[in-house]
Amino acid sequence: MSNRREFFKAGAAVAAGGILTAGLSAPAEAKSFGTYSRWKRSHGGPPESPEYLGKLVSGFRKPSLPPVPVQTPDTKKLPWTMEDGRKTFRLSCEVVKQEFLPGAWMNVWGFNGSMPGPVIEANQGDRVRIIVTNNLPEPTSMHWHGLEIVVDMDGVPGMTQDLIPPGGQFVYEFDLHQAGSFFYHSHLAMQEAMGMVGWLIIHPATAYTPTVDRDFALIFQNFFIEPSSMTADSRRMDWNWHTINGRSGPYTTPLLVKHGERVRVRLLDFSPMQHHPIHLHGHTYWLTGTEAGRIPQSAWIPRNTTLVGVAMANDFEFVANNPGDWIFHCHMVHHMMNHMTYPAGPAMRPNQAVEEYQASIPDTVDQELVIETKETGDADTLPTHLTPGYPQKMPGGMSMPPEVMKKIMGRKEVAGMRKGWHMAVKGLMTAIRVLPHDLYDRVVQGDPSIRPGDIYEETVRRVRAE
Repeated sequence: MSNRREFFKAGAAVAAGGILTAGLSAPAEAKSFGTYSRWKRSHGGPPESPEYLGKLVSGFRKPSLPPVPVQTPDTKKLPWTMEDGRKTFRLSCEVVKQEFLPGAWMNVWGFNGSMPGPVIEANQGDRVRIIVTNNLPEPTSMHWHGLEIVVDMDGVPGMTQDLIPPGGQFVYEFDLHQAGSFFYHSHLAMQEAMGMVGWLIIHPATAYTPTVDRDFALIFQNFFIEPSSMTADSRRMDWNWHTINGRSGPYTTPLLVKHGERVRVRLLDFSPMQHHPIHLHGHTYWLTGTEAGRIPQSAWIPRNTTLVGVAMANDFEFVANNPGDWIFHCHMVHHMMNHMTYPAGPAMRPNQAVEEYQASIPDTVDQELVIETKETGDADTLPTHLTPGYPQKMPGGMSMPPEVMKKIMGRKEVAGMRKGWHMAVKGLMTAIRVLPHDLYDRVVQGDPSIRPGDIYEETVRRVRAE
């Protein structure tokens, strides 16, 4: 027995030595992982390194310049005027028709004709006045989420102010000493569920380092709208329509960046009661801020999937060192679909016109499930085994009318993407396009010679040729 024990001890020692040797026997190869490049997929050394996964790799923008303006795809910014020494903004609370998908106009609530509302962009140290007019059919109030302001400006009905009646106004005034990704919203729960939210982004007096070249802001929302309705039902506990800045994929507009730039994406989850695990393909991002402001660098966390909770905002930063069209999305399966609900009638049949379906309805209906059969090559019949709870009868793919396809494919931001890309982008999904500088310029300038797949294929060719 002793010989047997010695044998296993020796074997274990040899194995451990082999593993150790394997880990130390390639110093040249290990050294290659210690560098970071903004131009290619690279590691950047140990976790303590400032370049680890691009953590403190700055953008091209000079630190002496003011912070880069935020970009808000599919959402406008709220203009302001200087009055009495204050930046003065005007918000109108309204019933809004929002186009979730081409031709799918939904009745929701928002501000100044849009849902979510327009972005209020200000600077640390600004004195602001926000005049809120209530054009809703019921009273409302406005809360400034995360701001440390005088209590009578906090917007909590009953607790800090009276409700603003229909047709009425309330003037909110405060000084901004904070900086970060804040937002405004109605402080009545059912109105929140109808979509009443908008960004209030406060740039720091001095740009943060490392500097970013792009700064995007996205709001994720959920709604329940019955298949036979166009009006959001704020009483529901489940949600079947999902939007990013008021649009559902593939109608969401891709974020365009140049290869090598440092990018910030501010993401707010304003769903009524659903959290979102946010995933970015092809890159590792750092969590650098929350709805409370900037996170100290020592507490930044590298992720490629992060759970963003209701009423929470996260700032994601990464160096766009991996060219391509990368999907950026919530990873909840029903959130990666459009209007997920129990369809009725023809929608549960294999791709079949309504007329065909109606003509085939028998006089009597067997209430029990009928399992279909299919013929094999030798004329035998085998049952088609249906998985309980799985919608086998729902048509696959994304067949869209020409006018819808034109609205989705006709935008310059999607020019040159791979043919069929729209079939991968649904619900709470968008794309971040990391493009070589010359290809970026072609896309942004709306080059009419770009054909489907041109930019994608050329990007892949260049990456493969490295």
